[in-house]
Amino acid sequence: MNFNLTEEQQMLQDSLRRFLSNEYTFEKRGQIIHSGKGVDETTWRAFADMGLLGFTFPEENDGLGGNAIDTMLVMDSFGRALVVEPYLSTVVLCGGLIRDAGSDSQKAAILPAIAAGEHLMAFAHSEPGSRYNLSQVVTTAEKTGDGYVLNGRKTAVLHGSQANQLIVSARSHGDIADPEGVSLFLVDRNANGLTVRDFATHDGHRTAELTLDNVQLNHDALIGEQEKALPLIEKATDLAIAALCSEAVGAMEALNEATLEYLKTRKQFGVPIGKFQVLQHRMADMFIATEEAKSMAILAASEADSDDREERRRALSMAKALVGQSARKVGQDAVQLHGGMGVTDEMLAAHLFKRLTLINLLFGDADYHLGQVSDQLLAATA
Repeated sequence: MNFNLTEEQQMLQDSLRRFLSNEYTFEKRGQIIHSGKGVDETTWRAFADMGLLGFTFPEENDGLGGNAIDTMLVMDSFGRALVVEPYLSTVVLCGGLIRDAGSDSQKAAILPAIAAGEHLMAFAHSEPGSRYNLSQVVTTAEKTGDGYVLNGRKTAVLHGSQANQLIVSARSHGDIADPEGVSLFLVDRNANGLTVRDFATHDGHRTAELTLDNVQLNHDALIGEQEKALPLIEKATDLAIAALCSEAVGAMEALNEATLEYLKTRKQFGVPIGKFQVLQHRMADMFIATEEAKSMAILAASEADSDDREERRRALSMAKALVGQSARKVGQDAVQLHGGMGVTDEMLAAHLFKRLTLINLLFGDADYHLGQVSDQLLAATA
């Protein structure tokens, strides 16, 4: 496998990192978080102008025809800068679902609007008690003469309150964990019967709880084939996992740099604490863990677009498990090397550690995905 970036990819990464370094400062991020809006309009428009919001969309829908490797470069830079804007929910999850399963009219209406920075979306799939089981859907979709009626609850909807439109999963037949019977629907944020409760997570991002009470939809709200949505949900989730792995690597690299700088400047007994050999060893272990995670993030990005479900899911689970373990190692060691300062809001390290903790939990933590890999290996040898 060739790990070298193309000239265009290197230019993208350099320009994005330069923009974030100059315009998306630690103080600017704090202002966005405290505003409670969850997105800075000026920053989001800048992302659109740079082509980031339509990178993976088809050219006929105002995109650039990119793939998961391009998403990896963007998310790595976002991880370093701790970007809180809804790129994952709008572009990776919902944009990916519309690109892969939407009708021609849905693609034409939605994808160019996302690419232009004019349309925010959120994916409402997880439900109370479902944990990481993607097939467990209790929300119902009852077919009527002129459309559908949705009832149920959704939890942990990333940037749900900031979205103009949501993609909601609902079941029309089968048991609550039956892989058949689940469909995807477009629901406007201001739809009658939809209640959204917005709140902040401890890493500064926004999420929401949704209640759907007799939400009425037209037939054209259906995305893809009726009652056959689980493979689409799995593919979108795998793309999100690959993106999160890259974001985690960027955050770990930034955390290593911040910790190394702290070791060079913090003095004890008249010398920088970085002179102490035991701390040098800890720092070396952190760099090794980050490099291991980077290799797995590249694997995740290279497999995320694959149509081979079994191979793709195995690779993504392996990546998510190792990246989660590495993130915990790097985050905990960084906090310890910073001492008591490592958990204060004034230190970048604390915010990086919080984000790494949330990344580990999203779409399955390290223990869950380790179990998935184990189950797949046992099934293959049975």
